[in-house]
Amino acid sequence: MPARAPVSYGRELVIEPCAPFRLDLTAWALRRRAHNTVDRWDASAYQRVVSLDGTPVALSVTQDGAPDAPRLTVALAGRPIDPPTATLARNTVDRLLGLNIDLAPFAAMAATDLLLGPLARRMRGLKPPRFASVFEALVNGVACQQLSLAVGIHLLNRLTAEHGRPVADDAAGPRAFPDPGQLATLQPHELNRHGFSVTKARTIIATAQAIVAGELDLESLQHLDDSAAIERLTSLRGIGRWTAEYVLLRGLGRLHIFPGDDIGAHNKLKRLFAIDTPLDYETVHQLVARWHPYAGVVYFHLLLQSLSEDGLLAEQSADPRTHPHGSLYGRPARVPHSRALSLRDR
Repeated sequence: MPARAPVSYGRELVIEPCAPFRLDLTAWALRRRAHNTVDRWDASAYQRVVSLDGTPVALSVTQDGAPDAPRLTVALAGRPIDPPTATLARNTVDRLLGLNIDLAPFAAMAATDLLLGPLARRMRGLKPPRFASVFEALVNGVACQQLSLAVGIHLLNRLTAEHGRPVADDAAGPRAFPDPGQLATLQPHELNRHGFSVTKARTIIATAQAIVAGELDLESLQHLDDSAAIERLTSLRGIGRWTAEYVLLRGLGRLHIFPGDDIGAHNKLKRLFAIDTPLDYETVHQLVARWHPYAGVVYFHLLLQSLSEDGLLAEQSADPRTHPHGSLYGRPARVPHSRALSLRDR
């Protein structure tokens, strides 16, 4: 079989994120496991297919410049990239990679914390990512309920490969995560064959159907406070407290939320605090209260720590002059917020 031709990227968007920023760390906070085929990292570029106004578009994001002077190039392919499309793409990348989030107050807090400080220094430049939509966050949460993260991502890969859409000129390539319209017409057995339980399949399909019917607007949850948003989410079939809090953090970007029922996070906290006994929801929230309003940022740091321990993250020197990839570094400069600099033909 002949090799598949690579995507032909036609336009580039250049963005300066809020410094400091490391694309590798932030991409891995989205990716979570090496076999994730939706959010991809190839040691130099973060790649993903997103849906912009219903059309799949391939993104390839690379970083030039040091964490203190970051500059991202976003290559786009899959549809004509006019200024409105470029704006949509930029907003999507902002959301996915947390480019506008200023973590200076978090860094100042962490610097005085004997437990968190060393980890925050190692992960300097990590931004808290979000899924491309609240629906995607919810489906991710449902997929991982009562399963290991590795197994949950396998389910999500299969779901996307079967029901997502590729970019127009790369039919055999990666696909965008399926939107509600693509899942609302399915029957539970069609997801069950991908490894989803019947209960999970019914939850995903019923949620998609409610969105398509105009009965549910997950993006509007941003206008509710935490309690009201959790109450609305847990009123949905198959959505419990853990999934709801997961959606608030990874879908709505509420950085003070630490999913208190997350067993993996329990284990990470036990190691950090040198605790031998099991944790419960109330104890978790007592432990993370010291980091308010950045408990969710700590959640991502703990995730990255575990990925580093598994050998998935490249080590980076704290001194730019000694970093092996010298081209990543330039003169440090504080960038107060992300800026789109230009859109150009490649």
